[in-house]
Amino acid sequence: EYFGKDERAGMGEGKGGFVTDYTLFLLASVSALASEEFHAQVRAEGLRVPEWRVLACLNDRDGQMVTHLAALSLIEQSRLTRIIAQMETRGLVARRADPEDGRRVRVFLTDGGRNLAARLITQARAHEAAFLDRVPGGRGSLLKETLSALYARVTGDQSPS
Repeated sequence: EYFGKDERAGMGEGKGGFVTDYTLFLLASVSALASEEFHAQVRAEGLRVPEWRVLACLNDRDGQMVTHLAALSLIEQSRLTRIIAQMETRGLVARRADPEDGRRVRVFLTDGGRNLAARLITQARAHEAAFLDRVPGGRGSLLKETLSALYARVTGDQSPS
């Protein structure tokens, strides 16, 4: 969260102040607050948030190269390399040489990592549903659809996966 409650109170709570009326602030703030609710569940499973991101990304597409995994998980590549090494030590992922080019390394979920990812994804979907139910006017699905379309337009992708 960018500002504490006391600091937000002095900004007019979105009534005329630039920051609290700025779309990117609103997106980032809502994302941070909603994510923190779920991240408590991630930590309860003994994971750090970046590790959760890696598990979720590999669950969607196992065997990714670190460069692609870094972009999807929003983690800087050198930091991600250290995280993957720690996750490998804990038995959550395995690194293997790419069969087409032995110089490239791909990251795969282990059975333990896959089971943990599946459990957390179930929790994440429940959290997402509860979050979308909080969108005023019952427009949670419209919000998700709009953000998906915006993501596709900004990135040039057809979908965020």
